[in-house]
Amino acid sequence: MLMASTTQRRIYALVGVAALALTAAACKGGDGTTNDNLSKPECAAFKDYSGIAGKKVTIYASIRDTEEDLLKQSWKDFENCTGVKIDYEGSGEFETQVKVRVDGGRAPDIAFVPQPGVVEYFAKGGKLKPLGDKAKTTATQNYSADWLKYATVDGKVYGAPLGSNVKSFVWYSPKMFKDNNWKIPTSWDELITLSNTIAAGGKLKPWCAGIESGVATGWPATDWTEDILLRDQGPQVYDQWVAHTVPFNDPKIISAVDRAGSILKNPAYVNAGIGDVKSIATTAFQEGGLPILAGKCALHRQASFYANQFPKGTKVAEDGDVFAFYFPAIDAAKGKPVLGGGEFVVGFADRPEVQAVQAYLASAHHANTRAKLGNWVSANKGVDLANVANPIDKKSVQILQDSSSVFRFDGSDLMPAAVGSGTFWKEMTAWITGKDTKAALDAIEASWPK
Repeated sequence: MLMASTTQRRIYALVGVAALALTAAACKGGDGTTNDNLSKPECAAFKDYSGIAGKKVTIYASIRDTEEDLLKQSWKDFENCTGVKIDYEGSGEFETQVKVRVDGGRAPDIAFVPQPGVVEYFAKGGKLKPLGDKAKTTATQNYSADWLKYATVDGKVYGAPLGSNVKSFVWYSPKMFKDNNWKIPTSWDELITLSNTIAAGGKLKPWCAGIESGVATGWPATDWTEDILLRDQGPQVYDQWVAHTVPFNDPKIISAVDRAGSILKNPAYVNAGIGDVKSIATTAFQEGGLPILAGKCALHRQASFYANQFPKGTKVAEDGDVFAFYFPAIDAAKGKPVLGGGEFVVGFADRPEVQAVQAYLASAHHANTRAKLGNWVSANKGVDLANVANPIDKKSVQILQDSSSVFRFDGSDLMPAAVGSGTFWKEMTAWITGKDTKAALDAIEASWPK
């Protein structure tokens, strides 16, 4: 599944040698004022972040609106206790504007980057600073190697994860399942048997979907491909495909796309409550699963964040209006494949206050503080499930913390932009509307940068 921001630094004006300034920084803020807050009991959790009072750190990201407000709340105590000021800007044009700003010499101190390919682009271009020692130690302690590798370039770790999402979910109506005595499928075969049972009943088609998303139309279909490829061929082939050592039109990839098509392009299965197979391409992804609430659809594959697309007042819970189950594995003996995504906290500067903010955002303390505010999923191993109130968020965290889970990042976000957010989206849309699998994959393969 990128107004200008100006980085400002307050000058620490002291008459004397640099050594004196360094000594004073341990007990005074960056503007020469004493920071007494760290001695307060309520600030005990931040005692290791001294010497940054009076400093400012700018952050640029795509997180906006309510999510932005919650994010700012999550680090408010850190700001109050350490005296550092975090100047955050969320933008709907982050993906394009972050490159414009960096190339124009106006880089933020920190960015939350959701595409590992962009992290690599900036790192190889010499724009990013590797994580400082404290941030790297904290990140290594709290995140698995599977996660950290996505922000590691040429052996150097440039970022730690922040928020995460789990894409391997199927949404459903608990009441509909109860009324029809349907059981939650725990294997691929059971999922297909359930789909056939619903289709044979004649009351509704089992699946509903939508892949329209403006200039990003097609991305939900790429998520289907990635999720099923993990199940159909396993993580090794998935990694080879992302790295392009297995081409897009390889028989293994064709097999996975055809398996996705056995649902998405099956007229007996889709598009419940909306139209025919082709209607998937013109149905907004936000609306793709809404027929579940109207009793016109039974199943909708979409990420954990889809909970936010249901109307206000919808109860998302195992006994609620809607809930989601894990998208079953094809061969459970090979582990629990999980497709997901998230943001990485990377730095374009490495001043002490920037490193301190990166270290804090990688900590279990921040992850739990943000979790308590709701609507949050994190792969941080230090997250206490008791702090995750939302049922689907809790289920997501449990999956991410499950040692049997085989996690892989969204493949299109790892590929060159011309493919991942270009021909892959475009050709999967054409595939939905009737293009042959091999022809679509041939076109994507031909577009891979030479």
